[in-house]
Amino acid sequence: MTQRKELLLLLGGDFFALNMAWFAFYWLRVDSGWFMFHRGPSDLTPSLLPQSAVLIYAFWMVLFVFFGLYRPWYVRAPFDEIITILKTLGVGTILLSIFMWWDPLDTYTPSANDPRLLGLAYWIVTALFCISIRSIIRYTQRRLLEAGVGTRPSIVIGDVEKAKDLAARVAHYPRLGYQVIGFVNPTPMNGNAGPDYFTIEQRNGKPGHHPKAYEVPRLGTTEDLETVIDRHGVKEVLIALGSDEHERLIDVIARASKSNAGLKIVPDLYDIVSGQARAREIYGFPLIDVNPVLLRPWEEAAKRSLDIIVSLLLIVLGSPIWMATALAVRLTSKGPIIYSQERIGKEGKHFRMYKFRSMFVDAEASSGPKWASKNDPRVTPIGKFLRKSHLDEVPQLWNVLKGDMSLVGPRPEREFFVKQLVEEIPYYNRRHRVRPGVTGLYQAMVDKYDENIDDVKQRVKYDLMYIESMSFRLDVKILFRTGYMMFRGKGQA
Repeated sequence: MTQRKELLLLLGGDFFALNMAWFAFYWLRVDSGWFMFHRGPSDLTPSLLPQSAVLIYAFWMVLFVFFGLYRPWYVRAPFDEIITILKTLGVGTILLSIFMWWDPLDTYTPSANDPRLLGLAYWIVTALFCISIRSIIRYTQRRLLEAGVGTRPSIVIGDVEKAKDLAARVAHYPRLGYQVIGFVNPTPMNGNAGPDYFTIEQRNGKPGHHPKAYEVPRLGTTEDLETVIDRHGVKEVLIALGSDEHERLIDVIARASKSNAGLKIVPDLYDIVSGQARAREIYGFPLIDVNPVLLRPWEEAAKRSLDIIVSLLLIVLGSPIWMATALAVRLTSKGPIIYSQERIGKEGKHFRMYKFRSMFVDAEASSGPKWASKNDPRVTPIGKFLRKSHLDEVPQLWNVLKGDMSLVGPRPEREFFVKQLVEEIPYYNRRHRVRPGVTGLYQAMVDKYDENIDDVKQRVKYDLMYIESMSFRLDVKILFRTGYMMFRGKGQA
């Protein structure tokens, strides 16, 4: 099942569950006789019930997104999802109790219409419906995965014995969604790559059916890792190296990071990547997710909301300044006002980034792509002011609204330079796990254009530090720090 189909199925299931819960609660509150209910023009009536159900559904959708209930479901324990649902419904029910059911002028006895009692009843009813529907959906997904539908093509990396052991354990839990299509062994020192395949048994999850044996072929060595991932459409890379193979592990992580495949290791390698991994136990089978995005679901939703709100406010409130800036660019040099350039964004996707033009037209026609430098001769007179004040970056607010960028994140780079940097800097592609930003930790702290590869290496350190420490609070700090530096005019011209 694709992520899109899963999302549509969840949205449909939650729509049914939440609306049925609302109608059931209406009957419980109004017609069951368990609660005292005064029918009046301000009260809920059957004619308004469908409209109120739509509003309630919209309210819950916001909370469900905020708490991460629509994230992709892979190797996620059912109990964890149930707990998240109960917590989300608890927060939402408290809000509803305060704003809908608490009446300071209530003439009935407090015990009859106590908002806490109404809230508890609604929470129980909604939890029963939501958990039941979600359980049916998850059960269906698990059965499909056990039947081999919707699995993720995966490879195992390690010597034959270690690779076979990990592949066999993964095959024992088909509900994990990993379909091991082959293995990659470390590059042999003596040229002997070993056997071309090994055999494991795959369970199909059906009672009374015996495991089915199948061959797992060798797809290459670690030197071929990028090619293997691209050729076979690999979604997950499972690493089964020994705890003494530090250098090999670092090399594998660097090579695998050039793709969008997930990266998992066995627990005894955790000490090597401590600080860059998150342990996860699934159905009693432990794996460690390397390079996870550490932003919590509610912070991810808050970050995107901040992007949209701040961008709209800056565009509208600062429109006179942006118009004056555009006029200054037009009058001081020939060429377009807005300059666009293709950059590499999240998950390696290409997008066009916009800026107020600060260089002469065709500035790189003879030299080709090159790093910016202090007192760069390619920069126009007004461009020096725009760069020093960072006003040249303002059109990127449109990129933020489109979702190509965020207000805060690693700065996006051109493909020409990305290809060089991937070879020079391990983990460079980890920057592409998040949306690129208009500003970032490096820009807020150092505020210097990259003039050479050493500057880029320094910036990447800050970018990785930001990704490891991502939080809504850190984004706000960086934005304030950037605003302060713009006010002081501390940019580089």
